[in-house]
Amino acid sequence: MSIKKDQKLTFFTPDFESGLRIPFIKEGVSAGFPSPAADFMENGIDLNKELSENPLATFYIKVKGNSMIDAGINDKDVLVVDRSLEPQNNKIAICFIDGEFTVKRIQVEQDCLYLMPENPNYPPIKVTEENQLIIWGIVTYVIKKV
Repeated sequence: MSIKKDQKLTFFTPDFESGLRIPFIKEGVSAGFPSPAADFMENGIDLNKELSENPLATFYIKVKGNSMIDAGINDKDVLVVDRSLEPQNNKIAICFIDGEFTVKRIQVEQDCLYLMPENPNYPPIKVTEENQLIIWGIVTYVIKKV
């Protein structure tokens, strides 16, 4: 099964030396009923550090395509990927298969592995002995513009 050529990923590495500190209100905001105004402490946050449990194994990837829309991953979203995590059934992974990168959900079945899209318009990719597959890392966060 061939991966569609329009499915491209752009790789980025986190900049852990950045001095940029974005204001962060850690008390949160109510998504239910409004809460009374309260004093809050404004702190800074570095998303490179906040979203990286394993900084040396973390990278960002920009998605191109819509094969994972039902998993909440859309075109132009940025994925945070941890290469130190072990691939597991049902995890979303960055895969290098037959010379091409793709993002798919890992599905392990008895004596078989599938790379599953999260969009019914795309077929699953059955991984066989003829395929060359490397799991590059596991997606841990999705950053998106709303």
